[in-house]
Amino acid sequence: MAVRGHHLLAALVLLTLAASATASGGRHHRDRGKAAARARARLELVPAAPHASLAARAIDDRHRRAYIAAKLRRRAAEVVGASAFAMPLTSGAYTGTGQYFVRFRVGTPAQPFVLVADTGSDLTWVKCRRGQAAAAGDGDDEGSSSSSPPTARVFRPADSKTWAPIPCASDTCTSYVPFSLANCSSATSPCAYDYRSPIESYMCQVLMLTWRRIHYPCGDRYKDGSAARGVVGTDSATIALSSGGGAGSADISSRSRRAKLQGVVLGCTASYDGDSFRSSDGVLSLGNSNISFASRAASRFGGRFSYCLVDHLAPRNATSYLTFGSSSSSSSSAATTQFQTPLLLDRRMSPFYAVSVAGVHLNGEQLDIPSAVWDVDQNGGAILDSGTSLTILATPAYEVLVEALSTHFAGVPRVSMDPFEYCYNWTGAAAPPEIPRLEVEFAGSARLAPPAKSYVIDAAPGVKCIGVQEGAWPGVSVIGNILQQEHLWEFDLRDRLLRFKHTRCAQ
Repeated sequence: MAVRGHHLLAALVLLTLAASATASGGRHHRDRGKAAARARARLELVPAAPHASLAARAIDDRHRRAYIAAKLRRRAAEVVGASAFAMPLTSGAYTGTGQYFVRFRVGTPAQPFVLVADTGSDLTWVKCRRGQAAAAGDGDDEGSSSSSPPTARVFRPADSKTWAPIPCASDTCTSYVPFSLANCSSATSPCAYDYRSPIESYMCQVLMLTWRRIHYPCGDRYKDGSAARGVVGTDSATIALSSGGGAGSADISSRSRRAKLQGVVLGCTASYDGDSFRSSDGVLSLGNSNISFASRAASRFGGRFSYCLVDHLAPRNATSYLTFGSSSSSSSSAATTQFQTPLLLDRRMSPFYAVSVAGVHLNGEQLDIPSAVWDVDQNGGAILDSGTSLTILATPAYEVLVEALSTHFAGVPRVSMDPFEYCYNWTGAAAPPEIPRLEVEFAGSARLAPPAKSYVIDAAPGVKCIGVQEGAWPGVSVIGNILQQEHLWEFDLRDRLLRFKHTRCAQ
């Protein structure tokens, strides 16, 4: 009996322990189950209109598709999915300058400006109000020699949600920003530029005799004594999209077609002086440079941009367009011959666009100009520049051309008028001679035949002057904007081609 009692007691103890373990395991299992249930918790989907008919649901679907399409259109606009965009372009004659102005909107919200369109500039910059440089990231506003009056257009970086300073230690600042300052107080300090900083460059020596050349700094400031100093950042430009109508596009004012071009490199100029900048708010860079507006915009629009320059004496309301993308113009004749020639994107000439000149013709006869004048490898060459007014020819070419032209005008009384060397009292001649036809031949048999008014210029009532200036030799010749006027010029950066044709530019 005692043994059986011990066995019974042991069995009871084992049963108790088993029950306890089972209960404990059950609790753990239930806890894990509850946790898993929480992890798998789902919301019940209930139809918004459980009794809606298929017709009603189809209407809802159409609304949904419209919403999706609008969303995708906005997204496409944000990444610039259209084929082209255009910016109004006018002559600056009404301000007394020889430049062409373009309307430009930058920042978020967009702030409007009037900038000089310049194929010789690699940095786009706008005027900033004194003290705004600190908001842009530059704490040193000391030394500003000029500031904008309260009513002038000035960029306010602090008001732009998309403004971002570029660090001075960045590759963009050290490698691409022209005349950037090397003295960084810290690696994150904003990239600063000073167009009064002394530089040594071959191109500066070449352009020292360029008349009214205002946007390529030479020596310690711009050639006419102007200066600019500020900081560099990136911001968004507001552009007016078009479907490829080019210079003749009629829908560029549509608000529904506006979009943002992100990441535009922009200089915020807090210190500036000189006559160059009294008539404009800054410079739109169209040069051959990694940071220029032209490079940025063209990379999104088929790798090309174009412009058509109205007569340099045209009134303010005579408007043409600077176009990125297709350059087809509805105002030009389909019968107009279009020429093309290689566009020389030579690093030695950067940020300028060089072309290969094969010869200069007067009344069909080629002038005897040494070929070295047009050869970059022999310290010559030629560039197109929208920021230079009068065409500049290196001495050997200049002397031959003016001699040939002046021979035709031998019977017309000479008069003096700066800055020209050959001027004539056209009304003083009994029978003024016919102006000979000038043609500039480029590589590929492309010929520029400008109207007579582009090279024999009406300088004053009754006075005409040979509108060409003498440049240094050795040196580069510059085809200025007056010789380019009333032609559509397309710079195909992707295929390295320059296309041009005579056309009506005014819209």
